[in-house]
Amino acid sequence: MAAQRLPAAVLKDPVHLLALGLGSGLAPFAPGTAGTLVAVLPAWLLAEWPWPVRLALFAAFFAAGVWLCGESARRLAVHDHPAIVWDEIVSFLALSLAARPQTLDLALAFVLFRAFDIVKPWPIRDVDHRLGGGLGIMLDDLIAAAYGAACLLTYQYFLP
Repeated sequence: MAAQRLPAAVLKDPVHLLALGLGSGLAPFAPGTAGTLVAVLPAWLLAEWPWPVRLALFAAFFAAGVWLCGESARRLAVHDHPAIVWDEIVSFLALSLAARPQTLDLALAFVLFRAFDIVKPWPIRDVDHRLGGGLGIMLDDLIAAAYGAACLLTYQYFLP
């Protein structure tokens, strides 16, 4: 069953405003891709920041996302509603930790992340179905980001 489309009025709630990626999750087509696009600019802007600072930001955003996504899902009464895209945003920022500050790396990271998030190879699909709450919502996308990072780092090793 497809999840119900949400009215823009839900964005008046700060929890939904963040969980729905400042409204990008309300995109009528491919909200996960729209949410990931929101993360590209911050990833590019943060690319020159020290790696430990970027890692700390990711960790803080991930921890906040566990509560934020779980609470948004609870209020919407739908586990991992497609409009909840904070998980895509944060996980793309995690994947960008492996990217060099180059347009090609960020573009490849975007494609890899979306591919793994859509296809959901093992164990992503299992985590998506078995873990409830905000942790489950956040963790499946983080695994997709880890797969993407592994591919990106392999690419960087063989084609510097």
